[in-house]
Amino acid sequence: MNWIAQTCLLAFGWRRGALMVAAGALAGLSMPPFFVLPALFLAMPLWVWCLDGAERKNGLGRLLGPPFAIGFFFGLGYFLVSLHWIGAAFFVDGGATLALMPLAVLALAAAMALFWGLASALAHLFWTPSHVRIVVLALAVSLAEFARGNLFSGFPFDLPGYALTGTDTMMQLASVTGVYGLTFLALLMAFLPALVWPVDQRGLAARLVPLFVLTSMLAAQLVFGQYRLRTTEVGLRPDMRLRLVQPSVSQIEKWQPGSPQKVLSRLIDLSASLSGPDDTGLIGITHLIWPEAALPFFLADFPEALVRIADMLPPGTVLLTGAPRREQGEGDQAREFNSLLMINSEGEQTASYDKTHLVPIGEYLPYEQVLSRFGLTRFVAANKGWSHGETPRFLQGPTTPPFVPLICYEAVFSGDLGEGASRAAFILNLTNDAWFDGSIGPAQHFQHARLRAVEQGLPMVRAANSGKSALIDPLGRIVAAMEPGETGVMDFSMPERLPGTIFSRFRNRVFFALLLGAAALIGLHALARKKP
Repeated sequence: MNWIAQTCLLAFGWRRGALMVAAGALAGLSMPPFFVLPALFLAMPLWVWCLDGAERKNGLGRLLGPPFAIGFFFGLGYFLVSLHWIGAAFFVDGGATLALMPLAVLALAAAMALFWGLASALAHLFWTPSHVRIVVLALAVSLAEFARGNLFSGFPFDLPGYALTGTDTMMQLASVTGVYGLTFLALLMAFLPALVWPVDQRGLAARLVPLFVLTSMLAAQLVFGQYRLRTTEVGLRPDMRLRLVQPSVSQIEKWQPGSPQKVLSRLIDLSASLSGPDDTGLIGITHLIWPEAALPFFLADFPEALVRIADMLPPGTVLLTGAPRREQGEGDQAREFNSLLMINSEGEQTASYDKTHLVPIGEYLPYEQVLSRFGLTRFVAANKGWSHGETPRFLQGPTTPPFVPLICYEAVFSGDLGEGASRAAFILNLTNDAWFDGSIGPAQHFQHARLRAVEQGLPMVRAANSGKSALIDPLGRIVAAMEPGETGVMDFSMPERLPGTIFSRFRNRVFFALLLGAAALIGLHALARKKP
């Protein structure tokens, strides 16, 4: 490690850039579903050592000079590894769009890496030879990650904090800090080994103190997680018995002519299927769950679908399904939404939620009039792209307790479940990961969504068309699950929610408290250095 530290200090130009890309790629292996946590602790110190040797420039060069390039190339390698699965979506249509796949993956990784480049440049403005420099860098990158997750509609995939959620025990700390707080702690821990090397005048015992601090922080996280798992009891609701359907309909099949009747028949047959002699089908089921966009048509265009659904549902059973919804209006004035519909046993639509956080390029095209001239189109088959929903993220029915609906991508936004989360009994996440079949995308998306249950202390029902469907208890433990590509149904009772977590009460204020503490430490250190 001493040789690596010296190499980083002396590296410059393209060699330093290549070293940072390689280190970032290594760090990317710490993300789900890989969870190679040591990779984070081995790679992140290289960022610190390269900044130690970075040249200082004047003017604009201080912002966009070597320190920026160091962070940018580290981020480029990190996001190329952790987000490469985005390219799987291009295989759905194939053809000319497939040729754009490498460029699109590279462009996305570069866009994300810009945040890390700016964070690196900001940290270098306050750089010192002391141990406080790792706090400076952790603070700057944490702020950049919060910005990445919220600015320009936000894209909070693969925050470094997810590296600390590889087991049920480890993820319990998210109930206090949320994933952004975990991100600051993960960065701080990952930068600590940079204080051990290169070898200098300090004694061995003094140099090993950072490793002791690192192991103590990891041990404290595990102790807290074990304590919470052992002392928290989770009961079951007696009033809810659910059946979840995972139909595994391919994207190509879903949007072909004549597919509405075929897909609907498949959903109905699966819903009423019997898995064994003791299976009573839908008898005794209070809620039937279908995934995002399970119905590939507007119900107004196929009214017979409601008749078939009503014939399928026993009295009192409610269907919660993903489906497109068209607003009342004429022609181009009628907006279309990616929605969750609540349908009772009489075939009546009793409530709906319209997805509010749409996927850029995937579900709508920003600046469509300009970008469409360059051949850019949406991936989701819709007449004119989905509109942003305006309804509150909260649903309740006559026989359905209040819950938080999250459609696909919305589940990756920490602290953004809406005010109704405090009154909700559970989270319902409908998704369709068929776009990314055969990649690590569905597993990564599942892990990101799963952490929302821990943060909020709410059970989560996750219904995927093709992905990972599961019942997750409020401690984040998987009660039942179906793997990507698997077709079938699951029956289960709904766990009770927990009274509330620290994160559910204060949300990301805990994260900002950690950053304020770090900023105070940096300020005190700066004042101490100025004293004679």
